[in-house]
Amino acid sequence: MFTERFLRDRRGVDLEPAERAMLEDAIAEVKTVGPRQIIVRAGERIEQSTLLIEGFMSRYIDDRRGLRQLVAVHVPGDFVDLHSYPLKILDHDVATMTAATVAIVPHTALDRIKTDMPSLIDKLWFATLIDAAIHRAWLFRLGRLDALGRVAHFLSETNARLISAGLSDGRRFALGLTQNDLAEICGLTSVHVNRIMRQLREERLCTFRSSLVEIPDPERLARRGEFDPAYLYITPALAPGEASKAQR
Repeated sequence: MFTERFLRDRRGVDLEPAERAMLEDAIAEVKTVGPRQIIVRAGERIEQSTLLIEGFMSRYIDDRRGLRQLVAVHVPGDFVDLHSYPLKILDHDVATMTAATVAIVPHTALDRIKTDMPSLIDKLWFATLIDAAIHRAWLFRLGRLDALGRVAHFLSETNARLISAGLSDGRRFALGLTQNDLAEICGLTSVHVNRIMRQLREERLCTFRSSLVEIPDPERLARRGEFDPAYLYITPALAPGEASKAQR
């Protein structure tokens, strides 16, 4: 089932079997895309939306020099560009960060869902509202936290999102990103991120080796990054710390 991670364990919002079946039927194609591939270009008309099944993707904006500013990172289970359904043209690019498997949902299929199953459209809208909440947290992270806090917040957020997707046990998860990716995500230089990762390791807050993140004490890391998972609307028992306790 390609949609099994979509809205998985989201507080107060569950897809009914008929809704999930209809969303599955809306998928026109499933394909694998290599890393660093542009899926959507800013300014181009879009007639489909992308559900991320495996891998990591980003949304970003290029400046005049061609340097990119990441504005979102997506994990498996995310509808990466569902907002393109009403907008049709985006003001940012969408690209893979790692190799990814994606499901393509034509906007004509979303039209049918809107007509035949309005309750599902409400839940798709809920997913876009979570995206907006994550974006607000992104602004807070870049605007108010110090360098170590930015990295700690991002890793705590990613841990929580992957717990919800069934891809983290609360203390350990795969993250196929580079230190340069973390630098772009956190508004830092790659040299600075290297120092921060060393500090996190020395303080026994987190280690990141060979694409594997290990967090000995998720609650400590969350405190250092001022991370509160409430804006993600995940089931409370799946919050970082709670999930790790469940594994003991």
